[in-house]
Amino acid sequence: MLEKTTRMNYLYDFYYSLLTPKQQSYMSLYYLDDYSLGEIAEEYNVSRQAVYDNIKRTEAMLEEYEEKLLLFQKFQERSNLLKHVRELLNAEQPSKQAMLEAVAELEKLD
Repeated sequence: MLEKTTRMNYLYDFYYSLLTPKQQSYMSLYYLDDYSLGEIAEEYNVSRQAVYDNIKRTEAMLEEYEEKLLLFQKFQERSNLLKHVRELLNAEQPSKQAMLEAVAELEKLD
């Protein structure tokens, strides 16, 4: 569950501007503020099922956006490559060739 929550938080960060204000609010309350479905339902004067359905639809939308745009995937790849570059720089004798290859991989991401 924690992994899904973390993924949804990242997807929300990348794609929140593509969501409606209501979707943004529900997702923010549920994933960022840790509200329960019942608390959100009470806040908006709707049923718990309505909140659940909205959140599930929004999760599916975020996954579709990621499938098409790959912003989160590229972010993860870029983070891993930067970590690798830091490791190369911290090595006693950094390999110039390895550094150039890492930079080339970073350039491919954009």
